[in-house]
Amino acid sequence: MFQRLFGRERHANRAITEALYAQIVAAARQTVFYSDWNVPDTPLGRFEMLSLHVFLFQHRLRGEGGVAGEVAQVLIDEFFMDVEHSLRELGIGDVGVPKRMKKLAKMFYGRTAAYDDALERNDHDALVAALARNVRPDAATWPQATHLAGYVADAARRLAEQPTESIVSGTVAFPVAQTI
Repeated sequence: MFQRLFGRERHANRAITEALYAQIVAAARQTVFYSDWNVPDTPLGRFEMLSLHVFLFQHRLRGEGGVAGEVAQVLIDEFFMDVEHSLRELGIGDVGVPKRMKKLAKMFYGRTAAYDDALERNDHDALVAALARNVRPDAATWPQATHLAGYVADAARRLAEQPTESIVSGTVAFPVAQTI
């Protein structure tokens, strides 16, 4: 027990978590999203893209038991700790952080439900609509939502092909957005 909490296994698990989260963040920060597909390069726009990639990771591990389920939960925890840290970096005080975290968590789970539903039904139009509604709520139309929906469908398909053992060992590969 002591070894598990404070020993090598804990450090190895932390290294896996950090590696997976870094790969998710790198995928979410692909410049094509912001430069070519008009995702707002703002804290909220970056939250949307990070949420989308965390969702894709969770979608891949959904239904997996054992270690994969634990990894999925640890990554969600890491995501929300990162969001909280980002809020504090933006100057949100201790009083405002819990209120904003509650709102952002509600946003995250609402979005993931819509994306999950569209992917499960293989409904490209519903996915386009959900992405447009969430990523660009300020835009009357957002033609690039079609590109992002194609990327999401491709990413979900490619993630499904990756072995669970590889993912829980710290390697997850998202597609390069420019190749969609």
